Amino acid sequence: MRSRKLAVLLLSALLVSAAVVAASSKPTVKSLGDALICQCGCNQTVNECNHLECPVRSQMRAMMAKEIAAGKGETAILQDFVLKYGVKVLASPPTQGFNITVWILPGIGLLLGLGFVVFIVKHWRRPPAAAAAAPAPIDPKVLEAMEEEMKKVAHP
Repeated sequence: MRSRKLAVLLLSALLVSAAVVAASSKPTVKSLGDALICQCGCNQTVNECNHLECPVRSQMRAMMAKEIAAGKGETAILQDFVLKYGVKVLASPPTQGFNITVWILPGIGLLLGLGFVVFIVKHWRRPPAAAAAAPAPIDPKVLEAMEEEMKKVAHP
């Protein structure tokens, strides 16, 4: 019991220290390049833009370096890019307003799909109602008429 408390305490201290280091570290062109979409039309992040000597990528990286040198934080730099290019420049949409649907809809779709699969599997596993019921008895008069008809056809 004591070792668990110690392990939880150490883990929480590690997480807090990692959060402090992440919050206090200066942004880099690489970290910002992963957070921004290149505006040349390639639909990739600035770091992954596959156009050779892309002028837009170079311009965006120069703007990043200039703002890092000015001492701005990552949030302020990202806001400047949003002001210049619009929200479409962000690699991941903000979690507020209408953009929150981008984060919620995949989860809702997954839950609906899982519910549909469970419904179908339960439906397939249930035996059909007609197969469970016993066959209806045949009327003896109808059976006798069928036998007579078959005798007439077999012996003309």
